Amino acid sequence: MSRRIGILGGTGPEGSGLAARWAAAGEHVVIGSRDAQRAAETAKLLRARLGGSAKIEGTDNASAVAQCEVIVLTVPFSGHAALMKQLKLLWKSGQIVIDTTVPLAASVGGAPSRMLGVWQGSAAQQTRDLVPASVAVAAAFHNLSSELLSQDGPVDCDILVCSDDENARQIASELATKIPGARPLNGGKLENARIVESLTALLIGLNARYKVHTAGIRFTGLPLK
Repeated sequence: MSRRIGILGGTGPEGSGLAARWAAAGEHVVIGSRDAQRAAETAKLLRARLGGSAKIEGTDNASAVAQCEVIVLTVPFSGHAALMKQLKLLWKSGQIVIDTTVPLAASVGGAPSRMLGVWQGSAAQQTRDLVPASVAVAAAFHNLSSELLSQDGPVDCDILVCSDDENARQIASELATKIPGARPLNGGKLENARIVESLTALLIGLNARYKVHTAGIRFTGLPLK
């Protein structure tokens, strides 16, 4: 299937890591950013790293939404609502939004590890409120370390996918399988995203206590696919 995947906030560690993994798997990736030039430079660096056949380009966030069928949100929660409101008139019926956002705040001088309350229940549910009903929303990739994504080789992580739309869940799960070592799991309805998002705060604490940057999650006792 021919499609373009737009990654908003794609110049950051998580966004660029997902972009590299999916482009390496043959997907056509469009990195979006507030700064189109910065997005273009990130895309150029990733193409050089992956080789000339990699289909990856950079533009501003609005242009990425306008040209892509699948949109992945990798923006900080502090700018999440403002960006979604800026994009309000650009969404097209049938698009799929995959939200990776985690509502975290930092203590003074510390890492962002404290969960923030979201009126809708989760960042993904906030997205659901801010896009048209004709746009499907899934929550996924919250617990996949950007450090793991930036490395070569397989990751060691399950990807929980939450959505009220079966097609959005299927697309997000398919993109998870494009990352070697990742296993998508059906996380249930979109309302469960609040639980999945909170696991990120736990993983950040584990990384700090064990002095690593690659802690992930695995669920046992499930059928392997």
